[in-house]
Amino acid sequence: MKSSIITAAVIMSSVGVPAANPSLVDTVRVLDELVVESAVKAPVSLLPFNSKIIGSATIDNSAETNVLPVLQNHIPGMFVTERGLAGYGVSGGGAGAVSIRGVGGGNKVLFLIDGQPQWAGVFGHSLPDTYVTNDVQRVEVVSGPSSVLYGSGAMGGSVNLITRQASKEGFSGSVRIIGGSYGTQKYGAKAGYRYDRLRVFAAASYESSDGSRRGMGYWLANQYVSLSYDFSKHWEAGTSMMLTETKADNPGSVNRPQPLGMWAKQLRTTASVFVKNRYDIASGGIQAYYNWGKHDIDDGLDSRNMPRTYLFHSKDFNMGVTMYQTVKPWAGNDVSVGVDFKHWGGQAYNTSKIDGGESPIVDRHVNEIAGYAMMQQSFFDNILNLNAGIRLEHSSQFGNQWVPQAGLVLRPLSESRVKFCYGRGFRSPNIRELYMYGPRNPDLQPEEMDSYEIELRQWFLGRRINVGVSLYHISGNNLIQTVMLDGAARNVNTGHFTNKGFEIDAAYSISRNWTVTANYAYLHTDAQIVGAPKNKLFGEVVYTPGRWQFVADVTGIWGLLTEESKENYALLGLKAAYTLGQKMPITVFLKGENLTATSYQINYGFPMPRATIMAGAEWKF
Repeated sequence: MKSSIITAAVIMSSVGVPAANPSLVDTVRVLDELVVESAVKAPVSLLPFNSKIIGSATIDNSAETNVLPVLQNHIPGMFVTERGLAGYGVSGGGAGAVSIRGVGGGNKVLFLIDGQPQWAGVFGHSLPDTYVTNDVQRVEVVSGPSSVLYGSGAMGGSVNLITRQASKEGFSGSVRIIGGSYGTQKYGAKAGYRYDRLRVFAAASYESSDGSRRGMGYWLANQYVSLSYDFSKHWEAGTSMMLTETKADNPGSVNRPQPLGMWAKQLRTTASVFVKNRYDIASGGIQAYYNWGKHDIDDGLDSRNMPRTYLFHSKDFNMGVTMYQTVKPWAGNDVSVGVDFKHWGGQAYNTSKIDGGESPIVDRHVNEIAGYAMMQQSFFDNILNLNAGIRLEHSSQFGNQWVPQAGLVLRPLSESRVKFCYGRGFRSPNIRELYMYGPRNPDLQPEEMDSYEIELRQWFLGRRINVGVSLYHISGNNLIQTVMLDGAARNVNTGHFTNKGFEIDAAYSISRNWTVTANYAYLHTDAQIVGAPKNKLFGEVVYTPGRWQFVADVTGIWGLLTEESKENYALLGLKAAYTLGQKMPITVFLKGENLTATSYQINYGFPMPRATIMAGAEWKF
């Protein structure tokens, strides 16, 4: 173990943004002057917090089929819990919990698809198995409260998945096949058609694995389609639909006397329509969306190690309308105003395994409506930028919630930047906390968090080197916890926490063939937080001689608290790829993870696999 950590440190001392090869550029970008627009949502660049874009080159070259491992590597303060080789699952033994700067438990990091919030309406948790790379063009990640723009759930940060569209005139696409350790197989295909103002895109993928333990099988099927049309150079309309179905088996903790025998099946759909406008001094749009899901779960054995006599089911929905308009009333000024309406909720019930009889548990919904405004003004030829924003959200459950933010960016030199920002985030209580089981409490109020951050960033050698340091202080209040009151368990707003730390990221494009990236995050908390490491280190070296690509990466984790242990580990990964042909190239690759066969676990009782090997091929046409 010690030698693995030393190896990681040695490699990291030489390492950071992906290859300078033109086909690989569009990797990890730090938002500076760049304005990024989601599908009908105000530009995320108006949020003053640390924001990064993970581009299509990084996503595609990772050979990952789920977005979360890619994000964890390239966002310094982000960590994702895992339970095995493939499939995060839900319910007992589930994983895929995402934290940013130690904030994440209880779904405090909001995931979105094209600006549409994604969560299970009954339990409020994210849906990690549904975030597949086959559909995603880029990802916008904000490390800090994003509630001014997105509302509830974006308390610790936001992850906005921007879906793919047809980019080339005519017909184009790709097919990918991957296979490897533990009977893992993955298939994906995507195709786009663009003719004049019309764009059509479709993608489908399937993957399955026996898992690294007996009884940990997993499969997932995903389909996505989108259609958009430019009515003029100023107006665009479109629609999209996604369907994902997955099933994950759970053998339970290795510490149990016998297997748990649990499985969880999910069906998720999301659909939207939008209209957008683009003018020189204004841009905006309106979007309506509907997300729906169904979960069927066998919780395996009960406390007496006997098979349960029922299955658990939940159906949830999340629908809404969002609209915004950003205008530039004068030079250096951007003002964005928006309105969001959300109607979400669901029902849960049990069915008997013997006769199929239903036993209702809950059937509830919540309405939320919000208005927000953000403004950014530059002074002295963009040397100084001031940013301010505010959101007022009204919920049928808790009433009004005010959310402020403010920040400034100073550029004392053309290649330097200093940023300071303050923001508040919040998370609304979910249906389970409000109305389900014994601890339920319909009078719960939102959880709240205040965050302060200062960032120093410097570019060197014509921006071939990029180094950033961020320091932050976070204070959370009104956290929902279960306590004993008058001899009975009850959910109440009583918890608080303080997180503080710093993050460093660096990237160096050494030459056309060599690039290196690295990032490190340190987290100090005043409370024990499961699934948020004290130290997190990642480094990557990319070498692209001609048609070859070689990648070496190292991950180091120290001070990771699980439910009953503290983990320290270092992982080594290698990848080699070769591309044949030019007009319709075929790329073949071989990839290895945890090649030092390190023993570790992230979810207690679920040991992670030792060395794994994957091989595959992708044909682009």
